[in-house]
Amino acid sequence: MRLLTPLLFALIGGCATVVVTMQLDERFGPADPGRFDHPPAATRAAPDYWKDVRPVLDQRCVSCHACYDAPCQLNLASYAGITRGASARAVYSASRLLADEPTRLGFDALSNRQWRSKDFFPVLNERAQTPEANREGGAMLRMLAMKRASEWPSSGPLKDKDLDFSLDREQTCVTAEGAEHYANSHPTRGMPFGLPPLAEGEFNTLSRWLEAGAPYSPPAPPKPEVTRQISAWEALLNADDKRSQLVARYIYEHWYIGQFHFPEQPERNFDLVRSRSAPGQPIDVIATRRPFDDPGVARVYYRLRSMEATQVAKTYMPLELNPARLKRVRGWFFGDAYPVEQLPGYQPEIASNPFTTFAALPVNARYRFMLDEAQFTVMGFMKGPVCRGQVALSVINDHFWVVFLEPGERENKATEQLLKLAAPNLNLPAEHQSTVGLLAWRDYAEKEKAYLETKGKLQSKLLAGNYQYALNKLWDGDGQNPNAALTVLRHFDSASVVRGLLGEQPQTTLVMGYPLLERMHYLLVAGFDVYGNVGHQLATRLYMDFLRMEGEMTFVSLLPASERRAVFERWYRGGDRQLKHLAEAARYFQVDSSQNFRSNDHLGELYQRLKQQLAPVREAALDWKGSGLSAGEIKQMNRLAQIKGLPVSHLPEMSVLVLKQPNGETRVVSLVSNSAHSNVAELFREEKRRLPKEDTLLAINGIAGAYPNAILTVDSENLPNFVDAVSRLDSEADLVKLLDRYGVRRTNPAFWKTSDAIHAVWRKMAPQEAAVLDYSRLDNL
Repeated sequence: MRLLTPLLFALIGGCATVVVTMQLDERFGPADPGRFDHPPAATRAAPDYWKDVRPVLDQRCVSCHACYDAPCQLNLASYAGITRGASARAVYSASRLLADEPTRLGFDALSNRQWRSKDFFPVLNERAQTPEANREGGAMLRMLAMKRASEWPSSGPLKDKDLDFSLDREQTCVTAEGAEHYANSHPTRGMPFGLPPLAEGEFNTLSRWLEAGAPYSPPAPPKPEVTRQISAWEALLNADDKRSQLVARYIYEHWYIGQFHFPEQPERNFDLVRSRSAPGQPIDVIATRRPFDDPGVARVYYRLRSMEATQVAKTYMPLELNPARLKRVRGWFFGDAYPVEQLPGYQPEIASNPFTTFAALPVNARYRFMLDEAQFTVMGFMKGPVCRGQVALSVINDHFWVVFLEPGERENKATEQLLKLAAPNLNLPAEHQSTVGLLAWRDYAEKEKAYLETKGKLQSKLLAGNYQYALNKLWDGDGQNPNAALTVLRHFDSASVVRGLLGEQPQTTLVMGYPLLERMHYLLVAGFDVYGNVGHQLATRLYMDFLRMEGEMTFVSLLPASERRAVFERWYRGGDRQLKHLAEAARYFQVDSSQNFRSNDHLGELYQRLKQQLAPVREAALDWKGSGLSAGEIKQMNRLAQIKGLPVSHLPEMSVLVLKQPNGETRVVSLVSNSAHSNVAELFREEKRRLPKEDTLLAINGIAGAYPNAILTVDSENLPNFVDAVSRLDSEADLVKLLDRYGVRRTNPAFWKTSDAIHAVWRKMAPQEAAVLDYSRLDNL
């Protein structure tokens, strides 16, 4: 009987939905799937979409409803996302046996009628347009009203067991027809889910707009100065000669995930798409699963398309296009003469391997292009075509540094020879497209070994005797580029990338040259498919294991050869398979380091000297310069950064600290807890590999992360007491006490006011990087 009860409820709910559908059809006529393909025009009687409605959606709804992890794929970041509606199909799946069809907004369907054929249902009323019909026939308004009708606590953690905040909770996708049944069954699940209801004015704005039929007017066109720059970039990307076409393809396959703006209108974003139509004509977007898939046309054009969607931190990858960058790109790819006799095809085994596809392009040009905005490049590995990915990100540590080999002429020539010799062993999982066998990773393991052997032999032949690894072989950003040094911070299934080396010592460090940087991009970004099957995801994760170790091996090569094994044994405690791989690879890299050391702690000294060497390109904000904090406040921030071990292990992964100063100013600091592990070489049982006594804490000026787990507010005079309380954390009960005193919980009446203050401060600090934070991971303690 217990097993039958859920089934009975489901049957009852399903029958009720059918009845309500018939009633709505009888009262307001049948639904028209194409109703919002031609949206109602704006009127003076209704709130204006851009001036009134969009700000409320951005500040209260987009936090959870954006990107692939939006509940029921309901993306409220743009009008197109609102009118597309929702779907019960899950994007993320760790057990998918066959690749699923993609459902990317702006690509895989270009009308609401098309989305209905892909099983998306409306959240707006698509029947007759009357205020009554729009109230009763739209799920969005009913879910907002449902929240206001329920009582919401004003303090403490939420105790309602019907509110599930787990990451992989079962999703319930509510239609207008099922809204009444859902409200009766789950009265506290209205929107915003698990957060305070909208203020009366905000609710009235949205409800009046929805009752009026969700009127909309397109945004104004870009400024003339921006249009001229777009023309200049599209001229570069769409020249007719073969060399230009190959360069454009390379740029597109690296930039297609970005959001671009111009200095004359920085608030306006664009994306780079493939189009069937040439510049000067309306964009006819080519939608393929991957950027290197066959476009199905003889000639591809690369176009900058205006974006309406509000930017969210979990996917935002901003890049400014300006005349200086255009000049640099031209210089790298067109400064020297070289032939491109034939354009490569789009067969998966060719297109998925950038070293085959772009062999005609100079290595120096490709490497410089990726280095110039290395934060953007590496950020793509973390955000890329997904907004969360625990399977992929479980392969990296919580806190590590990334630096790069110098793009010198000698090194580039050696790399060109290496790629010619090793190209057959550099294939990537995307050659199998999105459905990969579960054991395919074994083939890639053998190819990686063969590649490392080739690399080792070539280095011995070309560089032996007068070339050894040392800090002076690392790129210094040409003395001015802060992208020379990066810190990666992993937050379970998301990660952030910061320019500069944060922390006294990282958990590990990667040194990347061009081949490694390029393979990571084509493994984790261009070649990765979030809709792919479990074999594709597994092969990607395990291949990344090899690439991470390759970068770590290069860094450890800066140490004396006799000390390298001990470093690996600490980094891979319990990782027998990885230690065996490293031992085998070490046979090919036995050249000793030429780095001189003065102390007995060679690894610690190496970290310190690395920071000293890259200090000229370190941004002042990392050291609290210009932060607006007093000397006493900075002292407390440094105290926080010195807390280690068990107290840190009880903190949330990422907390936003709102510091209220005596002068009335508000400052924002990120507290990032770095969880230590015996190794990151295993797919599962992460908690079994935890080393809480080795956890560290970073206090970072501004926002570092997209998914805060806690919001804390502290008055400046109480900051020393707050730091003391953090240093004494000994249990979850202590954390609850800390939240009782300083936390802004989901129930706090000031939650939205605090959220608005955080975003306002962030926009002031970093106007081109600030975006909307996701509150779906807030702890309920």
